[in-house]
Amino acid sequence: MTKQVDSASRLETKLFSPFTQIEGEGTSGWLIVCDHASNALPQGYGTLGLPQEQLERHIGYDIGAAGVTREVARLLGAPALMTNFSRLLIDANRGADDPTLIMRLSDGAVVPGNADFDEAERTKRVNRFYVPYHAAIDEVIDRAIGAGRPPAILSIHTFTENWRGTPRPWHATILWDKDPRLPVPMLEALRAEEGLVIGENVPYTGELKGDCLHRHGTQRGLAHALIEIRQDLVREEAGQLEWAQRLARIMEPLLQVPGAPAKLNAIEHHGSNTDVNGSEPAHL
Repeated sequence: MTKQVDSASRLETKLFSPFTQIEGEGTSGWLIVCDHASNALPQGYGTLGLPQEQLERHIGYDIGAAGVTREVARLLGAPALMTNFSRLLIDANRGADDPTLIMRLSDGAVVPGNADFDEAERTKRVNRFYVPYHAAIDEVIDRAIGAGRPPAILSIHTFTENWRGTPRPWHATILWDKDPRLPVPMLEALRAEEGLVIGENVPYTGELKGDCLHRHGTQRGLAHALIEIRQDLVREEAGQLEWAQRLARIMEPLLQVPGAPAKLNAIEHHGSNTDVNGSEPAHL
C-alpha cells in the first residue's frame, strides 16, 4: 500500500509540478521568488468548490506578479522560483504551523474545498506542494553560497488597489523586518522615481514569523526585501514589463556601489522583530 501511495505522489508531482524554476546565473548576487504566482489547482481539486471568477481575483493569486518576476529575472540574469499552485490550495508565504496556511474564508469568499480538510489532507498539501517549493529555494541558495556569493532575495507580490471600498494610494510598497541592507536602498531609489507614491510596511507588515523571507532570509542571514506592487498597474503585460524594467534598473547598481556587494552578498544575522505568527492574513 505504501509503495502505491508513493507512486501516486510521484505521478501527481510529475503531472503538476509545484513550482517553476528559472535557472539564471547562480552567482548573479540575486534570487527572485514569487510565492503567489499562479491560481492553478492540481487535478482532483477542481476549483475548490469556487466559481472560476473567484480564482481570478486576488484571493487566488497575486495578479501580475509572475510576469514581473520572469522579466526581472531575465533582465538581471538571476535565478527565480515561482509557485504553480493557488494560494487557496496552500499558502507558500506562511509558516507551516500558521493557522492561515490553508484558508477556509478569504476576503468574504467561503472556500468549500477547504471547509472540512483534516490533518491528513493538510499534511498531503504540505508535502506535495509547500515543501518542494521551499526545498527548491534552499537548493538555489545553497548552490550560491557554495559558489561564494550568498544571494540577496527579492520577493515579488501585488496588492489590490482598494480594500473594502477604501482606495490604496501607494503605487508600490516595501515590506521588511530588521535587516535594512536591501529594503532601505530600494526604498530610497523608488522614492526618487518621479510620480510614484511608495509605502513602507503597508498595507501589510514585513514582520511575519515563518513567512518565506523569514525562513530563507532572516533565518539564513541573507539580505532580503518584499515588494508589493498595486495590481491595477501590472494587470496587463505592458505594466508588468514597465515595473520589471524599473526594478532591474534600480537593483542592478546596488551591487556596483563600493562596499555594497560585500554587504548585500554576505551572511549577516539581524534578528527579527516578531516572535509570533500574525493573526491577520497578509499579502492579500
